[in-house]
Amino acid sequence: MNWSTLLCPERIRSSAKPASSADLRTEFEKDYHRIIGSASFRRLQDKTQVFPLDKSDFIRTRLTHSLEVSSLARSLGQNISQYILQNRLDPDFTRQMQSDVCSIVQCAGLIHDIGNPPFGHFGETTIQDWFRQNLPVLTFENTPISEYLSPQMINDFYHFEGNAQALRLVTRLHFLIDENGMNLTYALLNTIIKYPVSSMGINKKSGNIKEKKMGYFYADRDIFEKIQTATGTNGCRHPLCYILEAADDIAYLTADIEDACKKGFITCSQLISDLRSEEVLCRMLPEEQKYYLDRVEDLQNRYQKALARNIFDPENYAVSNWIIRVQAFFIDCATYGFTKNYNAIMDGTYKYDLFAGTHGQALHDRLGKIAYQRVFISQPIFKLEIAAATVLEFLLDKFTAAAIHYDTDHPLTDVQKKLMTLISENYKAVYRRQSEGKSPQEKLYLRLMLVTDYVCGMTDSYARRLYQEMNGID
Repeated sequence: MNWSTLLCPERIRSSAKPASSADLRTEFEKDYHRIIGSASFRRLQDKTQVFPLDKSDFIRTRLTHSLEVSSLARSLGQNISQYILQNRLDPDFTRQMQSDVCSIVQCAGLIHDIGNPPFGHFGETTIQDWFRQNLPVLTFENTPISEYLSPQMINDFYHFEGNAQALRLVTRLHFLIDENGMNLTYALLNTIIKYPVSSMGINKKSGNIKEKKMGYFYADRDIFEKIQTATGTNGCRHPLCYILEAADDIAYLTADIEDACKKGFITCSQLISDLRSEEVLCRMLPEEQKYYLDRVEDLQNRYQKALARNIFDPENYAVSNWIIRVQAFFIDCATYGFTKNYNAIMDGTYKYDLFAGTHGQALHDRLGKIAYQRVFISQPIFKLEIAAATVLEFLLDKFTAAAIHYDTDHPLTDVQKKLMTLISENYKAVYRRQSEGKSPQEKLYLRLMLVTDYVCGMTDSYARRLYQEMNGID
């Protein structure tokens, strides 16, 4: 892969008129303004990051998380590009390319979660579980849908993925001018495709990070191929995708800990104790342990200083300040991870994240496990997730039953007709365009996609309110 092709500024729909001489923005800077001004981006302010249906205004939403990822990604892009230039890792890499890299990853951070359903990642698993349970039971033309559709169509729902939905949203569902969605640049679109495989290419046991999940739906295979061809990645991850993923990791690992402390799931003392676990330390190499313990000592010192200065809420104060230092540490580690493995990344053969084999890997892994053990498998979160599942399962029950025979000769009930009127006309227009001339099998698949498009476009509040209204709850 080469940067001149990877940083492709072209779009699916090219502009019909020449750019104004007064507009000095690059194509990637134009992407930024398209995203910031979009309703799809604004909806992230009412979508869960970790705590579904939480009423606190401190806890992060998808919007604040995306802004943090965008900022971190730009910093990483700046650091990595500067290293490439200064150390001449690639003679074809220019100063303008450095600027373009920063703009692209900044935009990618803003939209990387834009396709996620309501109620955080739990929303994804709820959708997956619902289809696994119901597609073998629901029928079309007297045949179970799980047998009527092709294996890839079925797997799209069984492995439903917010990343794939993000690509679908920005290229089809977000109506700006026409059917091309936001019509973003190819370089940006490929940067958000974390997993350049279909639902049939998922292989979590392969050890290759690009096969962990799916990156595009069967319905969007044509767009995926255009993006791959335009940027020259040919089934490999776009190098900037590693930067986006690292920024996402840094943001959520540190934010989950800070939010958990603020919500009272864990104290600063417990965090220090969890980080000092002998079980964890004994598995580290001496040099790895040194860098890890330096970070733990920093947290301990910040807590002690907060106590000595009689600062109000010293635990949260210490953790919040420590998080900033940890983020800087992780940025250094990810920069090293990219530049050390530069050739493998550019060849498309690198299989891991940017923290693998760096001084930050141990802390990266440990923070993730602490958040899981202290927050994600706690009773308060379980209760919130059960409430969220009740809402999503009800909506999927009602709208899928109506959509199965929508746009067919099979009559809908009066209630089902009313349900279909609730779905956005924009989404139904996308369905009509995509289904034109398609087989009955693919049309059914697209009608199921119509339901997931509608549900994923909901904010947490809208999904809950719609559930209440449809159940007659005041």
